Amino acid sequence: MIQKFVLTVTLMLLTIPMMGQNTETTPAEEFDWEPVMEAIIWHESKGNPRAVCGPYVGVMQIAPVMVHECNNILKQRGSSKRFQLNDRYSVEKSKEIFKLIMSKYNPENDIDKACRIWAGGIRYNVKKTQPFVNWVHRYIEEHKK
Repeated sequence: MIQKFVLTVTLMLLTIPMMGQNTETTPAEEFDWEPVMEAIIWHESKGNPRAVCGPYVGVMQIAPVMVHECNNILKQRGSSKRFQLNDRYSVEKSKEIFKLIMSKYNPENDIDKACRIWAGGIRYNVKKTQPFVNWVHRYIEEHKK
């Protein structure tokens, strides 16, 4: 619960436009995030798209502030697309939200960094997010196809 609170606060702070920030679409959106997203989905909701825990909802337990941040990213990139809060209940749109966050804050497609951002926000604490990173790696290894 504390990690989700930290993520919420961090993403709230991110809604302030950052001068000089690279906001171009990056190859991160083309990276195969599927194994990581599936691990996160299992960890966060056991795959239940109707899961709710306070302000966090859907399979990936997305907070309203993350939807707001995605809309800011889309606006900065000149896109007319926008996410709605109810989109968090859609598995596909939740995955789009994840990929969009990664494209901005993890353009190098680092799986550990992706886990840390998801668990602790962009200003994550390595020590506090390490258990989540370890869990995701174990899940991916156990579920290789």
